[in-house]
Amino acid sequence: MEKENKMGIMPIKKLVITMSLPIMISMLVQSLYNIVDSIFVARISENALTATSIAYSAQILQIAVAVGTGVGVNALVSRMLGAKRFEKVNQAATTGLILTIFSSLIFVLWGIFGTEIFIKQFTTDLDIISKGTTYLKICQIFSTGIFLGTLTQRLLQATGRTFSSMMAQLFGAVVNIILDPIMIFGMFGFPEMGIAGAAIATVIGQWSAAIIGFILNYYQNKEIHFVFKNYKFDKESIINIYKVGAPTILTQAFGSIMVAAMNAILIMFSATAVAFFGVYFKLQSFLFMPMNGLGQGTLPIIGYNYGAKNAKRVQETCKTVCIIAASIGLVGTCIFIICPQLLLSLFSASETMIKIGNPALRIISISFIFASLTLVIGYMISGLGNGVVNMVATAIRQLIVLLPCVLILGQLNNINYVWFAFWVSELLAFLYAWFSLKKELSKKILPLL
Repeated sequence: MEKENKMGIMPIKKLVITMSLPIMISMLVQSLYNIVDSIFVARISENALTATSIAYSAQILQIAVAVGTGVGVNALVSRMLGAKRFEKVNQAATTGLILTIFSSLIFVLWGIFGTEIFIKQFTTDLDIISKGTTYLKICQIFSTGIFLGTLTQRLLQATGRTFSSMMAQLFGAVVNIILDPIMIFGMFGFPEMGIAGAAIATVIGQWSAAIIGFILNYYQNKEIHFVFKNYKFDKESIINIYKVGAPTILTQAFGSIMVAAMNAILIMFSATAVAFFGVYFKLQSFLFMPMNGLGQGTLPIIGYNYGAKNAKRVQETCKTVCIIAASIGLVGTCIFIICPQLLLSLFSASETMIKIGNPALRIISISFIFASLTLVIGYMISGLGNGVVNMVATAIRQLIVLLPCVLILGQLNNINYVWFAFWVSELLAFLYAWFSLKKELSKKILPLL
């Protein structure tokens, strides 16, 4: 245990790549199976695609709580490892596991009692209500799998084992991708289950990732142990977990609120507009999920070196990650501008959806560089123990500025104007995050130089 962790000694550029690349790859695969899921659902019908687009806002909230708790545990564990406080490491991990299980039960109850009520808030179409309720109920009732999988992956990341974290998530994603067509359309002796099959494939994939995550933690993560003998809930650990985790939950939840609000606004134009926005959200996740992976790989590096009072390594990490994020954002912009119709055609897009989607993808993608930088800066500051900036920046991106702009531009009765709201919100969020980072570094890092 006295051996120095690689986060304190490996050259920063190599460390960032070593830590982040496996997570980014696993997040890419995560995005891929979200996209593949929608591609297969779109082949059922456009109503099925609209139903899953409505349900997705609830799933984002589920992911928000799982990721937020996991990020809080990750941040605390990495800081305790850097400070060589190994008893606190185990305390944080055990507390995180208990909090994770209790959090998932909220969504299990929602799945049992509240799914149809939720879907009815967005449409009166009986076919969409039926399909949306079926899909969401299965995903919520069996949601404990995604909570446990997320926690085990964050524990592996906290000790620098991002490759193992990637393998756990990859396993779940591959299982989902394989099962999707089999269960949706009925293959190899399985009955044709339609949209219910898509949901079942999703939860089986999530539970598969969780099981692999526990196995990898048990055999590889020797720095961390779940300790239940004589265990007592530690108030300090809970506070520290949610000091970073609660803002992260709120930050992720903003995405749920944003998607739900956008669906409510876009349904006034057409159901196809709602279906398109669901497609866009899956497509943009192919960029931003890996960007979150970059941020997640960065968080323990920042946390460890801040805990070890190594200011120069914190500074170098911030610079390196910002360059990578801006580069990826630029690549994403180029892809969306050059071939929007090709991207939409993957989802069996109708002529009406293509007419809406082509200009929309080109307009929104201009903001990708700013959005990419805002995302990774939020993780950097979280690594320094402050999750509030990430929360506020995301609120600006997805709620405070975006939705009022969408409502105002929507009054012009031309859906193409709506998408320019993303330009305003992403720019203002980036400016807030950038100046907050400079302030945080001045307060916590510069005095250590």
